[in-house]
Amino acid sequence: MDLYQYELIAYDQGFSAVCGIDEAGRGPLAGDVYAAAVILPRGVEIAGVNDSKKLTEKKREALFDEITARAAAYSIAAASVAEIDEMNILRAAMLAMRRAAEGLSVKPDLALVDGNCDPGLGFATQTIIGGDGRSASIAAASILAKVARDRYMKELDQKYPEYRFAQHKGYGTRLHYEMLERYGPSPVHRRTFLKKLLK
Repeated sequence: MDLYQYELIAYDQGFSAVCGIDEAGRGPLAGDVYAAAVILPRGVEIAGVNDSKKLTEKKREALFDEITARAAAYSIAAASVAEIDEMNILRAAMLAMRRAAEGLSVKPDLALVDGNCDPGLGFATQTIIGGDGRSASIAAASILAKVARDRYMKELDQKYPEYRFAQHKGYGTRLHYEMLERYGPSPVHRRTFLKKLLK
């Protein structure tokens, strides 16, 4: 399926501002969860846009700059570790998505959202399982969310160098678990993700 098929169908149905929304960082043991919303100008195709997980870090960084330069509008938002622990990761991810949509300078009339959960945006929404590999708008959002979160984790690495956040980005790698056993959890670790470890 063409990556722009969902957008083209939406335009044919009369929608005028279609945004793609995706999140990054639902799985890690540490750090905020990020989301991005992107409205690509109609007729504009950005070469190389795809599911962020299929791209190298170097390619994501280059596409981040191109997407932010060429998008009709984009917004990046997050939900904090405290919010994740308070409401659970799924609800926090949905909150980050709503914040990203609300931050757009152009008001969208349709959202294409990765996954099968409607974040409750207050306007027309279409959820697409595997959307980051099927819709250009969602793929663009996945790249912005992933790059923004990785940059944030590198900042946390400066603050908490002992955990090596720049290497594993907060995911539950062997190295990360070794650092947790050695130093215990930091203020940016998700306590609800570490219940077994903290017992």
